Amino acid sequence: MGQFVKVGTVADFEDVEGGKLVDAGGRSLAVFRVGTNYYAIDNTCTHRGGPLAEGTLVGEEVICPWHGAHFNVKTGAVCAPPAREGVKSFAVRVNGNDLEVAII
Repeated sequence: MGQFVKVGTVADFEDVEGGKLVDAGGRSLAVFRVGTNYYAIDNTCTHRGGPLAEGTLVGEEVICPWHGAHFNVKTGAVCAPPAREGVKSFAVRVNGNDLEVAII
């Protein structure tokens, strides 16, 4: 596992519907809250580069706003085309009131 980097506070994500774009160690990530758990994946869709943080969250899947590819926010795996390749997922932890993402 990599080094954890603070990307915000738990309060920053309380009213977020869908994803939130964060910068973690110079990397553009989409962070999602599903219930009481947080997940982070690369923000860039592997199909045509759409911004996944702007996608619609349905259960544990985010739908790319550009062409509709579905990705699992827990694993980064592709769940529906047109994307053929998944995105990288990152470990997330709550440390006190801070939300941290592991960067490799």
